[in-house]
Amino acid sequence: QVQLVESGGGLVQAGDSLRLSCAASGLTFSSSAVGWFRPAPGKEREFVAAMSRSGTLTNYADSVKGRFTISRDNAKNTVYLQMNSLKPEDTAVYNCATRLELNYGLVYRSSSNYHYWGQGTQVTVSS
Repeated sequence: QVQLVESGGGLVQAGDSLRLSCAASGLTFSSSAVGWFRPAPGKEREFVAAMSRSGTLTNYADSVKGRFTISRDNAKNTVYLQMNSLKPEDTAVYNCATRLELNYGLVYRSSSNYHYWGQGTQVTVSS
């Protein structure tokens, strides 16, 4: 059974940083494509960041480009989202999602492409 567990959220001030973690069991991230999403008005999920199976190709929403970085630690089977220069608009529940992927070079921006989802971790940015 695939399980994804996010952690690292919290309450911070604008301009602060957080690092979110997504730990997986029942699935190996090195054989998977991964994405981070958050709810948004009028959307079930807003795309934030994604990484290919290879770990070398990444993609970011325009609203977070230059501020957020997605990365992976294969030894820990954990994916991270480093969030810098946080803004109040970043306040949301952040979910990681993944899918087993045969192609090493694909990234997915649509939530419909992902098969497994975590419960989410709350990020609140004040001011």
